[in-house]
Amino acid sequence: MKVSTERIPDSQIVLEIEVDEERLEQAKSSAYRRLAAKAKIPGFRPGKAPRNVVERHFGEQTILQEAIDGLMPQVYKEALEQEEIDPIDQAGYELVKETPLVAKFTVPVQPTVDIGDYASLRVPREPVVVEAERVQEGLESLRHRYATLEPVARPADWNDIVRADVDGTVDGATLVHEEDAEFQLLEERTISLPGFVEALIGREKGGAFEFEVTVPDDAPQEQMRGRPALYKVAIKEVKQEILPELDDEFARQVGEGFDSLGALRTRVEDDLRQALEQEDEQRYRDEVLETLVKRVRPEFPPILAEREVEHLLQEQNNALQPKNARGNSREGLERYLRQAGKSEEELREELRPIAEARISRSLVLSEVTEAEHIAVTDTELEEEIDRLSSGAGEQADELRRLFSSEAAKENLRRSLTTKQTVERLVEIASSEEATPVEAEASASRNG
Repeated sequence: MKVSTERIPDSQIVLEIEVDEERLEQAKSSAYRRLAAKAKIPGFRPGKAPRNVVERHFGEQTILQEAIDGLMPQVYKEALEQEEIDPIDQAGYELVKETPLVAKFTVPVQPTVDIGDYASLRVPREPVVVEAERVQEGLESLRHRYATLEPVARPADWNDIVRADVDGTVDGATLVHEEDAEFQLLEERTISLPGFVEALIGREKGGAFEFEVTVPDDAPQEQMRGRPALYKVAIKEVKQEILPELDDEFARQVGEGFDSLGALRTRVEDDLRQALEQEDEQRYRDEVLETLVKRVRPEFPPILAEREVEHLLQEQNNALQPKNARGNSREGLERYLRQAGKSEEELREELRPIAEARISRSLVLSEVTEAEHIAVTDTELEEEIDRLSSGAGEQADELRRLFSSEAAKENLRRSLTTKQTVERLVEIASSEEATPVEAEASASRNG
């Protein structure tokens, strides 16, 4: 047989195999014997009918197809060995022509990842700035937290707290049913449906009243979208929020107590800075990795993306089902698709970019891990188990039991390896020292 190979994008190799006529004839003879053994031809015992009779019974094309079906796995295996190709999954198959017999196999192989001079990666990092407006918002939030509520005998207004019985229906189907529901009438907040809060402004404590709002087109319940929702509301109480003065006396009442408003303001600013720094750290890590992935652009077979999409679908299904209902059931996913008005194929297309991004990050991180010789030691693994257990409180013993299995330890080891690799990339990307490549480029520019 003749074999030619062609490497194509996405880490795939096209094998074209031409089978010589003699071997095809041998395969057709074997096919004839297999078919004759199971044929029920009048006047002949199984396997005893002459070949020309079997061919007339089945047809020459059937025998040829039987021969091809039996021959292709053999020649494919031989071609892989001859060309020293190691597939990572099943190949795509195409019969090019029958005379001479030519077939093509599209073989998925190991991904191609060249991280190049990753040590030259630099990602600018801006300092965290806590804006005065954010500090003031934090102080205002504390005022609301320490506010007192005072019943009022007037119509409800913005920022008031309302206690009410609420019934909402759409075409007779219950949307909401709550007794003594308590909520604050805030302009930026949506309660139940858009328009519900606005309908309560100006209403007084007393008998029930009714009003309608339209269910928005992006509501989770597809069958309710665009339909009128009928509400019946009985306001039982309206309370006004009395905010404390923002002064030293207020500062002394907050938390463990502060000497002055200035000290409280400093604490609020420090807490905000810490939160922003944590957010910025995660954002920066993501940016560093994404920058390297875009530079590297790893190639991988489409089958890997399909596997990851399937994994994402399973994750979503598990998240939408009670723990005791998890397993092979797809009830959670099917319910979500019905509510969202999507087909599974549409959801797969939405998830494919996410799957491809996951694979790209994983491939790049694996290459950096190898290049940097990063390996988590047993001591580091045990220290991480101790750290996780110490923060688990009463569940510490149960957590240690879970990490006693080799599979759990290996999962944790992989997680720690990824963490250390990302930390190393962040160290590289945020370094102010020029790499040899950067220094050489700078010298060249300066003549």
